Amino acid sequence: MGCGTKEPKITQLCLAAIQRLMSHEVVSETAAGNIINMLWQLMENSLEELKLLQTVLVLLTTNTVVHDEALSKAIVLCFRLHFTKDNITNNTAAATVRQVVTVVFERMVAEDERHRDIIEQPVLVQGNSNRRSVSTLKPCAKDAYMLFQDLCQLVNADAPYWLVGMTEMTRTFGLELLESVLNDFPQVFLQHQEFSFLLKERVCPLVIKLFSPNIKFRQGSSTSSSPAPVEKPYFPICMRLLRVVSVLIKQFYSLLVTECEIFLSLLVKFLDADKPQWLRAVAVESIHRFCVQPQLLRSFCQSYDMKQHSTKVFRDIVNALGSFIQSLFLVPPTGNPATSNQAGNNNLGGSVSAPANSGMVGIGGGVTLLPAFEYRGTWIPILTITVQGSAKATYLEMLDKVEPPTIPEGYAMSVAFHCLLDLVRGITSMIEGELGEVETECQTTTEEGSSPTQSTEQQDLQSTSDQMDKEIVSRAVWEEMVNACWCGLLAALSLLLDASTDEAATENILKAELTMAALCGRLGLVTSRDAFITAICKGSLPPHYALTVLNTTTAATLSSKSYSVQGQSVMMISPSSESHQQVVAVGQPLAVQPQGTVMLTSKNIQCMRTLLNLAHCHGAVLGTSWQLVLATLQHLVWILGLKPSSGGALKPGRAVEGPSTVLTTAVMTDLPVISNILSRLFESSQYLDDVSLHHLINALCSLSLEAMDMAYGNNKEPSLFAVAKLLETGLVNMHRIEILWRPLTGHLLEVCQHPNSRMREWGAEALTSLIKAGLTFNHDPPLSQNQRLQLLLLNPLKEMSNINHPDIRLKQLECVLQILQSQGDSLGPGWPLVLGVMGAIRNDQGESLIRTAFQCLQLVVTDFLPTMPCTCLQIVVDVAGSFGLHNQELNISLTSIGLLWNISDYFFQRGETIEKELNKEEAAQQKQAEEKGVVLNRPFHPAPPFDCLWLCLYAKLGELCVDPRPAVRKSAGQTLFSTIGAHGTLLQHSTWHTVIWKVLFHLLDRVRESSTTADKEKIESGGGNILIHHSRDTAEKQWAETWVLTLAGVARIFNTRRYLLQPLGDFSRAWDVLLDHIQSAALSKNNEVSLAALKSFQEILQIVSPVRDSDKPETPPVVNVPVPVLIGPISGMSRPFVRTDSIGEKLGRYSSSEPPIVTDELEDLNLWWAAWNTWYRIGSESTKPPITFDKLTFIPSQPFLTALIQIFPALYQHIKTGFNMDDLQKLGVILHSAISVPISSDASPFILPSYTEAVLTSLQEAVLTALDVLQKAICVGPENMQIMYPAIFDQLLAFVEFSCKPPQYGQLETKHIANAKYNQIQLFAPAEWVALNYVPFAERSLEVVVDLYQKTACHKAVVNEKVLQNIIKTLRVPLSLKYSCPSESTWKLAVSSLLRVLSIGLPVARQHASSGKFDSMWPELANTFEDFLFTKSIPPDNLSIQEFQRNENIDVEVVQLISNEILPYANFIPKEFVGQIMTMLNKGSIHSQSSSFTEAEIDIRLREEFSKMCFETLLQFSFSNKVTTPQEGYISRMALSVLLKRSQDVLHRYIEDERLSGKCPLPRQQVTEIIFVLKAVSTLIDSLKKTQPENVDGNTWAQVIALYPTLVECITCSSSEVCSALKEALVPFKDFMQPPASRVQNGES
Repeated sequence: MGCGTKEPKITQLCLAAIQRLMSHEVVSETAAGNIINMLWQLMENSLEELKLLQTVLVLLTTNTVVHDEALSKAIVLCFRLHFTKDNITNNTAAATVRQVVTVVFERMVAEDERHRDIIEQPVLVQGNSNRRSVSTLKPCAKDAYMLFQDLCQLVNADAPYWLVGMTEMTRTFGLELLESVLNDFPQVFLQHQEFSFLLKERVCPLVIKLFSPNIKFRQGSSTSSSPAPVEKPYFPICMRLLRVVSVLIKQFYSLLVTECEIFLSLLVKFLDADKPQWLRAVAVESIHRFCVQPQLLRSFCQSYDMKQHSTKVFRDIVNALGSFIQSLFLVPPTGNPATSNQAGNNNLGGSVSAPANSGMVGIGGGVTLLPAFEYRGTWIPILTITVQGSAKATYLEMLDKVEPPTIPEGYAMSVAFHCLLDLVRGITSMIEGELGEVETECQTTTEEGSSPTQSTEQQDLQSTSDQMDKEIVSRAVWEEMVNACWCGLLAALSLLLDASTDEAATENILKAELTMAALCGRLGLVTSRDAFITAICKGSLPPHYALTVLNTTTAATLSSKSYSVQGQSVMMISPSSESHQQVVAVGQPLAVQPQGTVMLTSKNIQCMRTLLNLAHCHGAVLGTSWQLVLATLQHLVWILGLKPSSGGALKPGRAVEGPSTVLTTAVMTDLPVISNILSRLFESSQYLDDVSLHHLINALCSLSLEAMDMAYGNNKEPSLFAVAKLLETGLVNMHRIEILWRPLTGHLLEVCQHPNSRMREWGAEALTSLIKAGLTFNHDPPLSQNQRLQLLLLNPLKEMSNINHPDIRLKQLECVLQILQSQGDSLGPGWPLVLGVMGAIRNDQGESLIRTAFQCLQLVVTDFLPTMPCTCLQIVVDVAGSFGLHNQELNISLTSIGLLWNISDYFFQRGETIEKELNKEEAAQQKQAEEKGVVLNRPFHPAPPFDCLWLCLYAKLGELCVDPRPAVRKSAGQTLFSTIGAHGTLLQHSTWHTVIWKVLFHLLDRVRESSTTADKEKIESGGGNILIHHSRDTAEKQWAETWVLTLAGVARIFNTRRYLLQPLGDFSRAWDVLLDHIQSAALSKNNEVSLAALKSFQEILQIVSPVRDSDKPETPPVVNVPVPVLIGPISGMSRPFVRTDSIGEKLGRYSSSEPPIVTDELEDLNLWWAAWNTWYRIGSESTKPPITFDKLTFIPSQPFLTALIQIFPALYQHIKTGFNMDDLQKLGVILHSAISVPISSDASPFILPSYTEAVLTSLQEAVLTALDVLQKAICVGPENMQIMYPAIFDQLLAFVEFSCKPPQYGQLETKHIANAKYNQIQLFAPAEWVALNYVPFAERSLEVVVDLYQKTACHKAVVNEKVLQNIIKTLRVPLSLKYSCPSESTWKLAVSSLLRVLSIGLPVARQHASSGKFDSMWPELANTFEDFLFTKSIPPDNLSIQEFQRNENIDVEVVQLISNEILPYANFIPKEFVGQIMTMLNKGSIHSQSSSFTEAEIDIRLREEFSKMCFETLLQFSFSNKVTTPQEGYISRMALSVLLKRSQDVLHRYIEDERLSGKCPLPRQQVTEIIFVLKAVSTLIDSLKKTQPENVDGNTWAQVIALYPTLVECITCSSSEVCSALKEALVPFKDFMQPPASRVQNGES
């Protein structure tokens, strides 16, 4: 009532009172109705409007008494007040309306809460259910329903049903109210079908209808700027509509699927370039609101994109954003002239954040302080609009603006940019979150599934399958979302990336691309993943950089193609080059022919970091994209000039190509960081799963292959990125190296074979580093227990041996050396591989290689033999041997032989353990072989394994013994024989067979062959400045040394190990072969070899006992038994290892004093006879004179012949029992030939005594010794051997003949030694051959003959074979030559010998006179006497008187012999012989004067004594008193007759001479002679008178008387001496003065 007064004061008081009442809730429903009516009146009177509003508000909010019409009246009241003229009232009313509307709905919510327990209503309402009548609604709900329905009516400009009394209404306000209801009370609409129905039937059509002007409008279609017709979009409505749509989509999407599709499509259309700027900006803001709600986006995708025949809404949104961004770059913003003119200096009011005001300053200077995008001349600033992840709109909030606002430049772009970023962020975080959940669930279920409880098993299976289904569904959604959005996103992001000039923006874009790539990777969407990665890669590289991998892979599907999506054309814009980025590096592109340089901007570096980040964090999902990533990184690394360092890390290094790489300081500081990240990236590969790791390795390998292709054919610096990173990856993945080892090393091995040296070097570096790291890594289980892994790790090292580049092999060997130094002790089964590497070095691979390999081997031999398995020892031997054969470096070869000696020593010392281990191994292999059914095959098979080891060693040394280099041969030979000598006792007995045949004889054969075919050319020097001694200056001479060494070695073994060899079955065959070798060596045309062969021959013939002096202890031990020196522990030995310097058990059965019992006497004899035959063949072949002679004819040397002959005595001792005449004959031939061999004049001064000395050469001594041995043997031998005497005499006599007639050697002309030229000047003239001085030899032989004859004269054989005659016959030669003999001593010795022989022989001859065996001897003897006593040779002029007299005495001796030994026994001697003797004596008794003598000499030269002796002998035999035999009388008669005849001759000659000489006295000799004759005559007559008359022949008397006239003739002589002698001679004739007749008769009687 108070209000009714309409008095302002009263009204105010009343209203206050009413408000107070209401607040105390004492107002009933009817009272409320009255109050409202009263208020209505006040309103109509426009009184206390603000108070009214306040009252209404209080009334409605305190309780729910006001409802239905009263409520609607109260609401209308507020609306009416809103449209008053008063601004304050308007605003207050608006606020009140909003509050009242909220209250209405809040009541309904509260009512629902109260009733919820009573009736359970269906929560969700099907959108298409039939409209239910309002009557079913509860009171509050009904109010709300009516209110909302009317609001729709009002906005649609229709009459309200419930709000009766509305006068006017604005759409903007209506839309705001609708929006607030929808936004604040979504559950009302979702829970009540009636309300859902309203939404569907009223709100959506309303919105779509209101949108129509915006849809139809095209900017620029209206020509005039006058207010446009209705269709022109109206900013306030449009903006509010969009807000409503946002709410609808956000809150009621599930109810309004179809409607939302329409709304979204509209939104997309609003972004078109022909829509007004403000519309596009608002649309972008709206879209931004969805972009921050990934779940919503997900629903879009599920509802539209995944349904057939439905718009691909999600895809369209993304593509629209992309097109929108593109259009902003392509179309200058015409809708806002102010912005473009004033460069953003206009003030937009407080609604825009401050940075926009700063705009762009100093455009002329080109300095941009603002972050911005710039593309092809279009510059768009980036504004800071929202916090990331929240869509805070600017223009959607401008509810007070009626005119469309001016949009600052760059605003739309910034919002769109944020849309993209938020979209990516949202989707990826959502999907990854869900993926994570799924994965963890999978893990837990699998873990639970493994629990054994029965009961849960069923449900587990159930839940697992549900989960699987769920996962399949989810995955489909995720994949669809990504597939739908990636193209558009990529197009937009790539463009923005290219245009971005702001580091932060770039960072955001890159982050988005990175997260997308990672997401695609996780979902396994290869194409999209690769596309994003390609984009990042392209961003990292300079523009238009020719990198094939980016242009050929999936990128091809992206670049410069447009995807047509639902009519939307999305152009991929290729990056522009004129980006205003700061250039931070200039470098060379990695190409086969680099053209110029390329520049890297800071953005490129930023992209590179992102790429690194991607690879580092998401390596596991990269798969095949590793290819892209790594290829790009490789190029960047190249441009930046990073070079690999140890371990594969890349360090900044100067490029080899020169100073083309320029880096700013900014990058310089960055580089270490980048290189660090790069390294970390590969370090993190250890966390990748196996499959991803393989992808990484494959990518690196194919990169490396490309780099290899590029590096072919030029020696420029290659890209080593891939190789370095393979190394790094391998190193960090050591713990699972097995899975990547093969592809990794396989590729690196290929790199090692590359022609580019730098490439190779790194390949090898990587490979060796990996191998070393692999071996030192602490594997689990350790390598020692995982042999397979160890062999796997070492295998590539072995494979490197197939590569021929020396630098690679050097790396390989250095690696081996390091492995040995660090891991040598634990190589175990890896040894064969490691040794194989050393052994694979070939001869042609250069000195340094061989040297390094050899260092390794030396290390092995010195340090590691004990640690390696015994089965590898054989390989060590082989490898050491192969180094011996290398001819690059002599020292290495020689040292390797030394190593072989060390190895053999090691075998010897550790023999027992090695043998045990080898036998064990052998047994195992045997077993395996049997299981497989194959034959076990190893060298020297039947021998036990330890012996095989030795045999391999011997065989290797044997090979080295025939090396082309003499020093190696020598060293190897010495080593071989030393080791066989020193360690041979370790071999099993049967193995010796192999040693002899396979090692020693095989070696001898090869040496013999090489020696006989060796080159005779002179070698000037031994390489370098080494001078070669003339005895080694041809290959042949060098081989000769080897032959000597080898033969001597084998012979020594035969000698010292005879006791081992003889029991072997085929010793005699071996003996024959050895003899054959000795023979061929002895017959070789080389003095050194032949002589050595004989020495070896001597050695094997002196085999008596195997005990050598060295074996006998120097000080006698306490126990007198040789104790074997045992090595190693004595207990439980399989067989004792005996040091060779003790005889050991093998000789246990021989005591050292007596020779070993020979197994088989007969066999032994055969061996000796074989030796004899060999000796004979050597002798006969070597001494046989050659057919033709020239300079080069080979004539055996004296030492050789001497040695040959010296062998005979020793040999003979063994064969004497069977030695017969034939053999003697053979011997004789050889002795004779040997003696006949001449010597070269070069050598003669050393061999020959000077001519004057009568000394024998050693050869001659030897020959005589040989014969001496024989004759002694015959002497003590059985009777039947005596028949050999004559042969020996023959042999000796043949030698005696040499004194006068030296032997001929074939047709060779020899000079006498005195004429030989061996003066120094003709040092190099061809050698002449000098005959030896045979005189001493012949004389010695003669002495031997005499001695022997003395012993054997009476032997039957000697008698029968006419030895005496032969002696005489032989002596006749020197005797007849006498002074003509080469040496005076010869004939003198001959005479004395003859005298001695005759003194022995004549009695024998007389003894056998009757047998006639000596008949032929007498004439020979007579002739000999004759030739000697009356020699035709003239004494030399220089003969002194004493000499002459001495010689005369010799003649006298001969005559004495005749008078003593022959004539007295005339009755046993043939008559003719005696006659010859008498004639000879007669001849001797007359001085035979030679006219050549001068007067002075005559007296000397006449042999007075001799004549006298002859005469006396004649006389002596004239006066035989007793005639015992007719023979003797006959001699006397002959002697008388000869004597008288002789006297007659002398007298006649004297008379003649006297007459001729006149006054001159005659020579003294002649006078003496005549006196002697005269005295003889008187003596004779005296004798005749004394003799019995019957004994004197008548003839004799007649001869005596016949002298008388001659005597008378002499009376006239002048010499008184003669006269007195004549007187004495004439006196006896008185007895003849008797009557003639009787005397005559007497004489005749």
